[in-house]
Amino acid sequence: MRKMNSFGIIFLGFLALAVSAQAQLKLGFYQQTCPKAEQIVLDYVKKHISNAPSLAAAILRMHFHDCFVRGCDGSVLLNSTKTSNASQTEKVANPNLTLRGFGFIDGVKILLEKECPGVVSCADIVALAARDSVVTTGGPSWNVPTGRRDGIISNVTEANNNIPPPTADFRNLTIFFANKGLNITDLVLLSGAHTIGIGHCSSFSARLYNFTGRGDQDPALDKFYAVKLKQKCRSLNDNVTFVEMDPGSVRTFDLSYYQLLLKRRGLFQSDAALTTNAPAKAYIAGLLSGPPQEFFRQFALAMEKMGRVEVKTGTAGEIRKQCAFVN
Repeated sequence: MRKMNSFGIIFLGFLALAVSAQAQLKLGFYQQTCPKAEQIVLDYVKKHISNAPSLAAAILRMHFHDCFVRGCDGSVLLNSTKTSNASQTEKVANPNLTLRGFGFIDGVKILLEKECPGVVSCADIVALAARDSVVTTGGPSWNVPTGRRDGIISNVTEANNNIPPPTADFRNLTIFFANKGLNITDLVLLSGAHTIGIGHCSSFSARLYNFTGRGDQDPALDKFYAVKLKQKCRSLNDNVTFVEMDPGSVRTFDLSYYQLLLKRRGLFQSDAALTTNAPAKAYIAGLLSGPPQEFFRQFALAMEKMGRVEVKTGTAGEIRKQCAFVN
């Protein structure tokens, strides 16, 4: 764990921000101003996720991508309003081109605006919906203290530079996470979200067809798994096809993602990277040696921690009337 010492200064820098944010976020923030808010979110999630369970992973991923750019402030939801590059928002950044669920969040917002106009932030809706979506599909629950405010800035370049790419190695992953006050343990646990959802061929096809630029295959990838992936992703330039991130268990929030990692069957380079660091690999082994409930408990703590990253509270930002546009 000594490798994390190089990030100590970064952690200290974010500590003051985290303490300030945590002082203002609280459980039941809307109890007086919009007492039905969290129930409205939950009811909407239950109604729609049961019909489209793949949306659970999509909403969870949206929450991750939101928090890694300007903190958990709903900035990922904003639409670009002009044609100039300077006005392009996070939505059009490369990591976000495959994000789904924006209409889902808009649907929740419409109901909340009818119930209590101008009260519940889009940032809180994303955080609550991510938790409720995972729970609805059989995954763990976690505390979601609320009181986040919506950001008014969303920048495509910041998203491209701050969201960990699927090609990242372990060193770069730790830097991305350390920049948000998250450590190696958080990295391993939050990567566990890949136990549900899908991955697009374009995010990992280089591992199959051109790993070092010489038309080769990633030697860290299990060869039998690679054969199966090539049967679905037929070329390096397949931008349409997608595959399950956790084959055979894509709709079950469990430990099988980590089991696959140790078999060299992590889909992304960033998944495989977790096994290249001895402490991280040992932590994965520890998760697998315990009951699923312990993984659930630790994942829940990591999610709550991530949900506090650089949040805007008090008078910062605004409460958007529509999640895709600033007021």
